[in-house]
Amino acid sequence: MKLITFLLFAFLAFGSSFAQSKNNVFFDEKVQTPKFHTIDELRSLKKGELLKLYVRRIYEINTVLPFIALTNEPGVSLSDLGIREDSDNVKVLEEHHDVQKEAFKNSSNMMTQFIPYADTEKIILSILYFEEIIKKMRIGIGGNF
Repeated sequence: MKLITFLLFAFLAFGSSFAQSKNNVFFDEKVQTPKFHTIDELRSLKKGELLKLYVRRIYEINTVLPFIALTNEPGVSLSDLGIREDSDNVKVLEEHHDVQKEAFKNSSNMMTQFIPYADTEKIILSILYFEEIIKKMRIGIGGNF
């Protein structure tokens, strides 16, 4: 019985520490664009597919850019940068994530409504431009732009 109680306690303690570690991360790898495209690849896609790529790249830029002075790598936590993980700092980061999520939801709705009216070629060029920005963000401020 003691072993079961101990295992249950250990599981709960591990689970809560894992959940807390997610709250103190600036952004995770799910934010990152998995693939970059050539102009020929983009020209072979339909407008709806281009729109998804367009919105996805804006999402990464909007998520990572506010933290570029701190980090450009996913999974970096407050403590990794020497920032105290007290309740105030974690709360500020959580609030930022909540506000950013809601703002992007609104922006995404707007882009879904209006970007389809843009010329396909301009959407393609915008995606390529966003991908260059993302590449530079991944290099970081210490990299060679």
